[in-house]
Amino acid sequence: MIAVASPLDDLTLDITQDTHVRASIEDTFAALLEELGPNNKGMADAPMPMVLEAHPGGRWYRDLGGNNGHCWGMVQAIRSPTLLEISGPLMMSFAVASNVQYRLRVQGDETVITLRHTALGLFPEGYRDNLTLGWAAMTRRVQARFATTS
Repeated sequence: MIAVASPLDDLTLDITQDTHVRASIEDTFAALLEELGPNNKGMADAPMPMVLEAHPGGRWYRDLGGNNGHCWGMVQAIRSPTLLEISGPLMMSFAVASNVQYRLRVQGDETVITLRHTALGLFPEGYRDNLTLGWAAMTRRVQARFATTS
């Protein structure tokens, strides 16, 4: 018997990551909105400020000025401070549909951010790995805001 990968596997993406933050759920949610918005960073931590309109139907986009930019998605659902869900192409300039969910919950004296990014599309070679690294870097920045030094 030969195992054959489904052609659908090449067209799908499913990333799930948990990040523990030593802060209240309200402070963590506020930091998440800032990191996805004006404090956003791209590859190699280069500043890449975004606009995140934190309400249902709000846009998440990069404003380059002069009516130029990139629309990454729309806020599909928001329930502060426990849920932010965005749907759209995100940073991908090819045929793709994405859904990103940030679910926050209290666990002891920490807040746990669970990120889930699912997508269907035509992914170039190696693209999935870069997405995983990018999401992890963003949630680490939220985590670092509340890190204490001894």
